[in-house]
Amino acid sequence: MNRTVLVTVAMLAASNVFMTFAWYAHLKNLHSRPWWIAALFSWAIALFEYLLQVPANRIGFSSLSLPQLKILQEVITLSVFAPFCVFYMHQPLKLDFLWAGLCLVGAVYFIFRA
Repeated sequence: MNRTVLVTVAMLAASNVFMTFAWYAHLKNLHSRPWWIAALFSWAIALFEYLLQVPANRIGFSSLSLPQLKILQEVITLSVFAPFCVFYMHQPLKLDFLWAGLCLVGAVYFIFRA
């Protein structure tokens, strides 16, 4: 794996952490507030996500195809979401996370094969 891909993966992983919190943390932290407060809070977090995600995709597109970037994003999303779900939101760990991950492994194989 070349340096460009590693930088892309690192930036997309960091952007996914921000986006996961933007999309779901309000369900735990702001559940008693009006939806528009949660939306403003989420938009503020999402700004940081976009400051990482947009350059990450531009950097990655110099070495990866668009379908490869998308599948990479999905794998990173699940890799970030599963621990967030279990450790932050205190949801039970389900075997479905494993099955979804295995499906993504198949997607990675097909999109990255020569």
